[in-house]
Amino acid sequence: MTPALSVRGLTKSFDALKVSDGISFDVAWGELHAIIGPNGAGKTTLIHQLSGSLAPDAGRILLGGHDITRLSMAARARRGLARSFQITSILAGLTALENVALAVQARSGSSFRFLRQVARESALNDQAAEALAAAGLAGAEDRSAGTLSHGEKRQLEIAIALAMQPKVLLLDEPLAGTGHRESAALLDLIAGLKGRLSIVLIEHDMEAVFALADRISVLVYGRLIATGTPDAIRADAQVRAAYLGDEEGA
Repeated sequence: MTPALSVRGLTKSFDALKVSDGISFDVAWGELHAIIGPNGAGKTTLIHQLSGSLAPDAGRILLGGHDITRLSMAARARRGLARSFQITSILAGLTALENVALAVQARSGSSFRFLRQVARESALNDQAAEALAAAGLAGAEDRSAGTLSHGEKRQLEIAIALAMQPKVLLLDEPLAGTGHRESAALLDLIAGLKGRLSIVLIEHDMEAVFALADRISVLVYGRLIATGTPDAIRADAQVRAAYLGDEEGA
């Protein structure tokens, strides 16, 4: 079967520094595939290239077998690729429902020029409310996004991504900056999404990664040194020497 997402020979350099060095991996339909590695490994650069915010120097990205390497972020979103960001990117002055309704509006191809019309579109609001509920924010529709806790903002960002009805969801450190209770809620949310869509997860919390991932790829100095099941990655001597030994001993 054609993978949900295929990355082939992805390469990116900034001056003399090669931050993506021939990266190749596949993500199966319904799989949660984690990308881990030490700081400076190139994880954020990789997800920028997958999402379309940064163009690779070489290589290909295929979504469901279709080459999306040169498509814009908006075009990729329309094809079924959505992303949440390491730093929340919501409109604080709008309600949670309005934030998500704008994503539904964008997916339908409507203009952003008439924001007041969103509140009068029951179809948009119904779909937005469904996405909020799926992200664990049922009942928060009328709350100002700026008043949400940090963890709730991360949930809202995932709701916005879900409103795009993605086939593949890119999650960039969703647990960053969250407390224990917020992290637990986000872990439950992500676990509930497994199998419903394909997920690429970048996350520093190794306990969360090994609990959630079906497969893990390890990135060190811009190169993938291993891909496998959590058990295989945990037992890999090269991975332990390059990364996990320090993480588990911390």
